[in-house]
Amino acid sequence: MKKLLAVTACPTGVAHTYMAAESLIKAAKEKQIPLKVETRGAVGVENEFSAEEIAEAHAIIVAADTDVLEGRFAGKPVVKVPVAQAIKNPAGLLDEALAKTASASAASDLAAQVEASKAERSAKRTGPYKHLMTGVSAMLPLTVAGGLLIALSFIFGIEAFKEQGTLAAALMDIGGGAAFALMVPILAGFIAFSIAEKPGMAPGLVGGMLASKIGAGFLGGIIAGFLAGYVAKWLKDTIKLPRNLEGLKPILLIPLLATGITGLLMVYVIGEPVKAVMDGLTHWLQSIGSANAVLLGLLLGAMMAFDMGGPVNKAAYTFAVGLLASQVYGPMAAVMAAGMTPPLGLWLATLLAPGKFTKDERDAGKAASVLGISFITEGAIPFAASDPFRVIPSIMAGSAVTGALSMMFSATLRAPHGGVFVLAIPNAVGHLALYALSIAIGTVVTALLLTVIKKPVEAAKAAA
Repeated sequence: MKKLLAVTACPTGVAHTYMAAESLIKAAKEKQIPLKVETRGAVGVENEFSAEEIAEAHAIIVAADTDVLEGRFAGKPVVKVPVAQAIKNPAGLLDEALAKTASASAASDLAAQVEASKAERSAKRTGPYKHLMTGVSAMLPLTVAGGLLIALSFIFGIEAFKEQGTLAAALMDIGGGAAFALMVPILAGFIAFSIAEKPGMAPGLVGGMLASKIGAGFLGGIIAGFLAGYVAKWLKDTIKLPRNLEGLKPILLIPLLATGITGLLMVYVIGEPVKAVMDGLTHWLQSIGSANAVLLGLLLGAMMAFDMGGPVNKAAYTFAVGLLASQVYGPMAAVMAAGMTPPLGLWLATLLAPGKFTKDERDAGKAASVLGISFITEGAIPFAASDPFRVIPSIMAGSAVTGALSMMFSATLRAPHGGVFVLAIPNAVGHLALYALSIAIGTVVTALLLTVIKKPVEAAKAAA
């Protein structure tokens, strides 16, 4: 019996990672295929493969949108797809992996695998989106921890942190002074790491720190990360030394040259123009009129629901999270509210029109309600996968309404995650009642649209 391995990872490491793993495991059991799944989520690496397991595997499925150390699989047949594909079509991925032909060297020499890993990983890159999401994935724990600690400091009063020596001041120092200060350097460092591996880390971290000091913000950090990564990768591929001096490249030459080049470009060429862009964006968002605010909320809301945790969703979320460091809190409120609405709307629709959903979907609706209040938009994926042309427009409409209302009500959110559990923290949310109302209205809009446009289950089966 051919053994398969699969690794799943999404940028946030919260929902897609584990939903994909569960789908693959379920499909493998139905097909009686030996399968082990390694998850790389927010809690770290679980069920990590050993070298022996990789050597024994017929093929590996990589369902990931971030770096998963693919060099380990050098010489093995690999099926690479976005993480969402493993949720939508796990059986097809298993069949594709089984159909792969193992190379002659794949089944034997572990030493050859290790030796070939660097070249293999470079060959397997999937482009800028993956590099960006690797950085975002590394940054998010800092953002969430920092944002929640800042929110907790407001329990003692919105300005209590200004009194030195108090618990509120300590929480603000930890969340804002430390965690938020590391956001941009970590973002840049892991973007560079995804591009150039370890040699990119130092120039990426330094470039990100310079972006923070200059005031170029998260946009400067993204640019610094890509710049540092590609400079380090170019140096790694270009510099040729005698074999006995090769050890100098990763510990001396590349860090020195890449950090120097990245730093000088950030200081003299890139930093100030990007700072001007960030200052302009921040000023516009802080002085935005009600009409423009509604349009921005409408756009961010629709983006959050469009692919439910995919690239468009993550673009809106990254935009909002990056603005927290600039003390712009409106877009974050709109994004989280709009991300909660799709699963909540689907749950409500299963209650209002149970005849239009299968028993499995009605059961999934109960789970979606929990995911929705937790700000895990991915709870809507099973419904969208089974009926995309009705579900996706409905949830986009509901999320767009929620985002627009949140911006129109001038709601603000100082924590980047947490769902309804953050709402209980005093002063974490501005205009709390109106904010909750915007979520409720968007939920109802989604549910009503679904009850109108979805076909009853029996009619849908007959049409099929």
